[in-house]
Amino acid sequence: MTTAIENAREVLKIEAQSITALMERIGPAFENAVDTIMKAKGRVILTGMGKSGLVARKISATLNSTGTPSLFLHPAEAIHGDLGMVTSRDIVLALSNSGETSEIKTILPLLKQIGARVIAFTGRVGSTMGQLSDIVIDVGVEREACPMGLAPTASTTAALAMGDALAVALINRRRFNQQDFKRFHPGGSLGERLSIKVSEVMLTGDYIPAVSIEASAREAIEEIDAKRIGATLVVDGEQHVMGIITDGDLRRALLHHSSIQDMKVDELMSPSPRTIDQEQTAAEALAMMEMHGITHLVITDRQNRLNGIVHLHDLLGREEFRINGGLHPSAECDSSSSSL
Repeated sequence: MTTAIENAREVLKIEAQSITALMERIGPAFENAVDTIMKAKGRVILTGMGKSGLVARKISATLNSTGTPSLFLHPAEAIHGDLGMVTSRDIVLALSNSGETSEIKTILPLLKQIGARVIAFTGRVGSTMGQLSDIVIDVGVEREACPMGLAPTASTTAALAMGDALAVALINRRRFNQQDFKRFHPGGSLGERLSIKVSEVMLTGDYIPAVSIEASAREAIEEIDAKRIGATLVVDGEQHVMGIITDGDLRRALLHHSSIQDMKVDELMSPSPRTIDQEQTAAEALAMMEMHGITHLVITDRQNRLNGIVHLHDLLGREEFRINGGLHPSAECDSSSSSL
């Protein structure tokens, strides 16, 4: 029976060999990928499911911190509205070791219809994903470090290493220097803040402004005033998010009605507000707000039940940075933008 130390050494050996093997496959496709990203007028949109999704998030973070704007797009959420974040100016970098991930196969034709170019990191060049992509980079491995060959280990390491190779190639092509790096990492203040997860900064529990779908406009106004983030969510009896009412929604309603206090919230709310996963980073949340021109993002579970809310000020910092629903300063938030 092998020891834990022997197991660990074998895993590291397999993963090191998997990365080294990639060197022989770096060729015209990689150069083409770098050229394509450099010429793009939009962002690099990373996508992947499961472990590949986690690798995609890390590559996105590396690109953002080294001068290449990027976002992570969850493929399952993409088909429920998040495809709206992709434009014809963007480049999509899709990750799937098998190249047959169903969610990826579903969204790639849609992404190409939008006009985005697709780069694939896959272990099977001839896979469906490979055939649907404009540029295919082979990140296949001979075997996984997992003794059963089931858990993604060497394959995710190889994909991550190729992502680093792409980021560094872009650094050199852009002539990104130390001063540029400092600009994206300002002394650990904003830089540290934007690197944390949304779960660490979102408002939770009693700090979330929320009213029932049966509530009146007056009750919504009172909740907005009490919670002081410039908006309130509208939920049903099981805490499913039905909509959002912002200060801006109230002002626009007053332009058309002499009095709104007796109106119901469903007459005022903007339905289906933008949401984000609590595991995504504050930087990704900020990028989504910038893209859609909004100041609030809602955090929900897979059943669309309310988990939290994050405001632009929570990402950029109020008087001091508070986490996990900490009490905010009493300064008013004036949020004229809807969260649609």
